Amino acid sequence: MPHFVLMTRRAPESLSDARGRRAMGKEWLNKVKAACPDVKWLAHYALLGPYDFMDIYEAPDVETAHRVSIISRAEGALSAESWQALPYESFLKQLEKIVP
Repeated sequence: MPHFVLMTRRAPESLSDARGRRAMGKEWLNKVKAACPDVKWLAHYALLGPYDFMDIYEAPDVETAHRVSIISRAEGALSAESWQALPYESFLKQLEKIVP
């Protein structure tokens, strides 16, 4: 399955309450799981920098990745970007086909 990276930015006030943030995260994940049951979550990170969170997941197609981003925006993310990612070994195989 294709890999995707979801980069999310939240409003500062959504990060001011740890219990509330945990509940919001669980609610978001439940909505994504209901709408996108084929998504497989690989990692979830909090970040320093322009984004607050990064999720790495597998989805069967780009339309499903769009749904993940749309749900994130609908649930209050200021921005949510899903980028398709290629595992490094797969990248090297593609590179070898082009540049022997």
